[in-house]
Amino acid sequence: MAVVSTTIAEEFEGQVEPAPSSSVVAWIALLLGLALVVGGLAAVFWSGVVDLPAYTIQPDESAVIGERGLTQVVAADVWYVITGALVGAGLGIVTWKWFRPLGWPSALLAVGAGLVAGLVCWKLGEVMGPGPFAERLAKAGRGDTVSMSLELRAWSAVAIWGFAAVTPVLLASSLGPDEEDPGPRRRAKRAEQLEDSPTVDELGVVTTEEG
Repeated sequence: MAVVSTTIAEEFEGQVEPAPSSSVVAWIALLLGLALVVGGLAAVFWSGVVDLPAYTIQPDESAVIGERGLTQVVAADVWYVITGALVGAGLGIVTWKWFRPLGWPSALLAVGAGLVAGLVCWKLGEVMGPGPFAERLAKAGRGDTVSMSLELRAWSAVAIWGFAAVTPVLLASSLGPDEEDPGPRRRAKRAEQLEDSPTVDELGVVTTEEG
């Protein structure tokens, strides 16, 4: 029965020649699809966990927001960053597991996957929000409360997704064993040769480990 490989690392482990480009492209497409799906799920979480501040329409038709609401204005950005740190780290671990044999390009793939997921979460999350604030405010009457729109105010927060994704790759590549270092292989081979080499006892008889 044929064994189906689950990662590109397992598929090309032990091969001297580089992996076929068609297979690498297929795994990259799979990573892109994973980033899109994860970004969509993150958007659902982001839109659901943020407590949006609201304005109250006064009798004179002015809109007023309380002090507590002012402190919640940045809540959307904070939760977006937290979500990006967790999701990005997960994508980075998956990228390293799948594309470790490619070397440094795996870092670029991790950054790309993190940014794609971040963009999907940002745009899809805003669509899932209550909608444009100005339009809802114009339709509101006296005594109504109008929540602010779910939007990302600090666009630089998207970079957190890419940074969080590449961090596991950089840590694994720098702290993990160097698979290209022939030193351990030479030492292991030398130890095997010493074990197999004949020895001479006190009587001058040559013996081996097998004998």
